[in-house]
Amino acid sequence: MPGQVSEEAERPVGEQEATPPASLGKAVQLGRFSLAALVLLCGVTLVLGFANKDRCTGPQFDQWGRSEPNFTQRAREDACYSDIQYLWVGRDIDRHVFPYITGGITARGELTGGTVEYPVLTGVVIWLGALFADNDAGFLLGSAILMAPFGLVTAWMLGKLSRWRALLWSVGPPLVLYAFHNWDLPVVLCAVAAVYVMHRGWGNAGANRPLMDRATFAAILLGIGFTFKLYPAIFVLPLMLYVLTGGRSGQELPPDKRYNVGGMFKIAGVALLTAVLINLPFALAGFDGWRASFTFQGLRQADITTNSFWFWGFRPESDPKNTDFQDMVTVWSPILVLASFALALYLGWRRYKREGTYPWIAVSAAMLCGFLLLHKVHSPQYTLWLVPMFVLLRVHLGWAIAYYIADFAMGVGIFKWYHAIDVNKATTIYDGFTAQAVMIGVWGRAALLVGLFIAFLNARSTVEDPVPDDFLPGVPKTVTVS
Repeated sequence: MPGQVSEEAERPVGEQEATPPASLGKAVQLGRFSLAALVLLCGVTLVLGFANKDRCTGPQFDQWGRSEPNFTQRAREDACYSDIQYLWVGRDIDRHVFPYITGGITARGELTGGTVEYPVLTGVVIWLGALFADNDAGFLLGSAILMAPFGLVTAWMLGKLSRWRALLWSVGPPLVLYAFHNWDLPVVLCAVAAVYVMHRGWGNAGANRPLMDRATFAAILLGIGFTFKLYPAIFVLPLMLYVLTGGRSGQELPPDKRYNVGGMFKIAGVALLTAVLINLPFALAGFDGWRASFTFQGLRQADITTNSFWFWGFRPESDPKNTDFQDMVTVWSPILVLASFALALYLGWRRYKREGTYPWIAVSAAMLCGFLLLHKVHSPQYTLWLVPMFVLLRVHLGWAIAYYIADFAMGVGIFKWYHAIDVNKATTIYDGFTAQAVMIGVWGRAALLVGLFIAFLNARSTVEDPVPDDFLPGVPKTVTVS
């Protein structure tokens, strides 16, 4: 009617700017064909990853089902080593013993009775992968068949969340190197799925579901992730602050509340309860075996196998026989990791004060960088944890490319160098390029993690941002609205 003013126009300017699209579930997404292509490419990459590790199996097997001849030498020389194949012998996996129940750890730090050095759901995945195997080749194949769907679903979710940027996962070199190096695909899916349900929801309501419903489901997924590998638990903290501040632009706060304190603690409780409920049956059935997996990790030293800056940055004091140094690392590594978490959370809070939305994905990524840099163990396959962050956050692609190069130098160079040490007794970086490649990997990754800590904290999420014109120059952006 003439003279009337719309409700939108009557709002203060700041409130108008904070208003979200009519439906958060109407984000621009890839069409079905494009998503299928992403998943197919991921499948091809996973096949290549399996073929890369399968080079180490057979052609003969000894009485324990260990590949012959010269398993260790081949795994190092050909850079086709995998923890899956290696652990076939020594953890009662070859005997099909259900993990933890009858296990323990000796005074020398050796695991017994089926206990493995991983959280309980990873132990179950290991047991399932070995169920129909009678040698390490069958175990590798069974594990790959079991875990491949986790990688494929991760590709699908990243495609739904971040469109073509998901290629960084689907065709990235880390998937070839590490998809079947260890048991990390399930935990990566849990972390990505938590982001997915937060920003895409599920069912007909999609992202229009209430914030607390989505955050509760995400907390459950992160709690499940903790029982595969520990790292998703750190993402609960930024998720709590996202809920505390009312989600996107603070628009889902309870009426007349500045902060949702109750919701924040509910999220923490849900994640904790999920982890406890999954661990509890194992702890009750075999407490010693269950506890041994955590004890084993606590006893690990910063040595040539851990690939962390703690070993390489403090030579020769970092010799494993130097108990004073190892004790120092055991104390200072977790202290510095926690300090990096606190810094990321604080800087995320400052960004929230400027922009009105707590950047929980960016803070999670920065916290992960702090963990990878400062923890005393930096296993090669941890790169799979980081790759989704390159997809979910709009950092320059140069960061991902540089990290992939440094990671490749480490992932291949470390095993080539082990072989050189065995055969040629090479012990310094002057003994060949393989040793120098390891140094490129160690210090390249360390420097990039420091830079990425800041870059991630300043990056915008790709989950809600439009697809940039220059991501794939010259390629039409065929999208649909879902």
